[in-house]
Amino acid sequence: MARPLPLPAPRPVLHPLRTTDSARSTIRRLSHHRMRVTIDHQPLAGVTPPMLLWWFRHIGDEIDYAGERMSGYLAWHPLDHITWELARPAPSGGADEGASYRIVEAFGRDERFRVDSVERVEKLDETGIRLVRRIAGVRIFQLEHTWSWGPDGTHYVSVMDLGSRLRAAAPVNRHLTSRVFPPAMAEAWVRHNVEEVGVLEHLLPDVSKSSLRPPV
Repeated sequence: MARPLPLPAPRPVLHPLRTTDSARSTIRRLSHHRMRVTIDHQPLAGVTPPMLLWWFRHIGDEIDYAGERMSGYLAWHPLDHITWELARPAPSGGADEGASYRIVEAFGRDERFRVDSVERVEKLDETGIRLVRRIAGVRIFQLEHTWSWGPDGTHYVSVMDLGSRLRAAAPVNRHLTSRVFPPAMAEAWVRHNVEEVGVLEHLLPDVSKSSLRPPV
């Protein structure tokens, strides 16, 4: 078994991180021991849906941050993120729809809340991204971020679903939502996600500017 990647030194936090009370969130227990976590974020001022689409297509690219060159993923959450890898390119190439992302992070820099997982990008367009993990064709995990234009900035909602809807999967769901990703970890993820989404308000307008500028 491969040794876990070490938690890197924290990068500088250039802007205050949002707190959980800036968003509306719920953690719900559903039938067959499933869990759903929903976060309705405070709008992202200065961020547009095209910027977010560009971001997820280029999340592994190097950017300038705090006077250094580093992966955009590491700058996105300067405390919790460990690494992002393109586990499998999209059919069209790169980190687009149909690709698989490997994501490694530790919520709150707490090793109890470490995630090292690979999910397939089943949707990626100007309305959002959907990351899914299936076992034998059965969906056991889905994380969907949706975004839309709003008067105060982009409206961004995150919904994580853990467990299969199949009744026969209830024992697997119970293990998933009580041992693998228990409520305490869900609460830590809410805090982490609120923080990282808030960082985009400061990060994206600068790093995407040149990439979204029309050619001369």
